[in-house]
Amino acid sequence: MSRAHGMAGTPVPDRSRRGPGALVVAAFVLLSLNLRIVFGGVGPLIPNLQLSHTATTALTTLPPLCMGLFAPVAASLRGRLGDERSLFAAMAVLVIGILIRSSGTTGLFVGTVVASIGVAVMNVITPVLVKKRFPPERIGVMMGVYAMMMGGGAAVIAALTVPIFRASGGSASTALGVAVVPAVVALAALTTQLRHGPDRSRGGSVSWTGLLANRIAWSTTCFFGLQSLMLYTVFAWLPTIYVSNGADPATAGVYLSLCVIAVSLGGFFGPSLAGRRADQRPYVLLTAALCFVGIAGVLWAPLSSAPVWSVVLGIGLGAGQGIPGVLYVARARDRQTAAALSGMAQTIGYVIAATGPILTAALFAASGTWTMPLVLLLVLLVLNAVVSLPAGRPGTVD
Repeated sequence: MSRAHGMAGTPVPDRSRRGPGALVVAAFVLLSLNLRIVFGGVGPLIPNLQLSHTATTALTTLPPLCMGLFAPVAASLRGRLGDERSLFAAMAVLVIGILIRSSGTTGLFVGTVVASIGVAVMNVITPVLVKKRFPPERIGVMMGVYAMMMGGGAAVIAALTVPIFRASGGSASTALGVAVVPAVVALAALTTQLRHGPDRSRGGSVSWTGLLANRIAWSTTCFFGLQSLMLYTVFAWLPTIYVSNGADPATAGVYLSLCVIAVSLGGFFGPSLAGRRADQRPYVLLTAALCFVGIAGVLWAPLSSAPVWSVVLGIGLGAGQGIPGVLYVARARDRQTAAALSGMAQTIGYVIAATGPILTAALFAASGTWTMPLVLLLVLLVLNAVVSLPAGRPGTVD
């Protein structure tokens, strides 16, 4: 067992490095499952919500925007409560947000903001929990489980929302409210971790603003931000793009479902493989390349091959969501630095991501086709491959 030192230099046991028990594994898996469920059910219901184009764009932009704006809350919260109790509090906020979101059109927007606050905090702290509670050799696999459960939860809820909506007689409140069930289960699982308070022996939280002059931190932020921009843009507009290419709406929805399922696969295998090596640059480049090929296929390949490109794109997008978690841990010398790096990447990165659906919609409106928006995404992927290489290079932020 490793040792830590107290304020007076006296060695104290570092209990956080013990092997994880079944309860923390179960809590971690259930927490990860809920990180995108709350957002995955909205898209399939949009045609039935009778929202204007402006309201629809706002609704798809709110999650990444709010997750960026409220990510800094995680630093102060974990300094007061510790990692485990902060995650419990954030999950409770998520439950409240889901309930508000199910209360009507106004509640849909307000609840999305409240739920996004809870998710923002969990996004930042979950990689820190992995560094704290799991041995180094398991970090890559656990971040793979984290990303896979996020994508899997979104895929399942996306598939179930419309059938629930129809079975409930057209009740959007019921269809959206079903997301509270897994959230409450996760909240119950997290109660088993409430005995873990703040670790005072390791000092208080570190502000991510101290990393603003660090090249590796900015590279990690750009990798996460541009990959998230791709994800939210694809999730918002992929069915619409395929419909404009001649697919019927139901088939276009199937293509999106294939993409979401592939996100789960990429989310697991990307970080699982990247976590085995000290140098993650090959996986950073492969992630950008898969996304590039997938979007190029959507843009130029025949419609009959759409399932292939949806899967390729989904694998790349999933890896792009999972590998940053490995980078937060691998590039940080301790948990406090990992939390700061995670906070910086997600605060700035999600704000970058929020511009994706808006910018591509504006370019489509100006040009009348999806060619210009998709070409822009291809250019951004080339940029991402270049600026993200320092994030994958062995070493730590100073």
